[in-house]
Amino acid sequence: MARILLVEDDPTVLLLLEHVIRGEGYDLDCADIVGNARSYLGRRDYDLVIADGKLPDGTGMMVGDDAGAKGIKTLIMTGYAFQLPREDLVRYEYLLKPLRPAELLRAIERVLDSSRTSSDEVG
Repeated sequence: MARILLVEDDPTVLLLLEHVIRGEGYDLDCADIVGNARSYLGRRDYDLVIADGKLPDGTGMMVGDDAGAKGIKTLIMTGYAFQLPREDLVRYEYLLKPLRPAELLRAIERVLDSSRTSSDEVG
């Protein structure tokens, strides 16, 4: 099963998303700030990063840039789509909060499938 890094600073939202994602059998690591996410990215390989748009020490797009440098796709979730710089946000697939578990799971599969298709075409 795919390995996912989830970056979310709200403990309640993190707990809910962790439950939903692990419930589908994904291998999951969780971080609450950009700094911790970067630490995880330096230590492990991931198939997907899911990051909150606004974090206490930066943005999910910052994490996405680091992940992208390693060839890892990123999915952004945010309730602040209209407050974040559009040119940063549109580089990633994103979901608007509040999101439903089924919506998140469909997006995860869509992004993972697009990653598999891309790597199949290259290889």
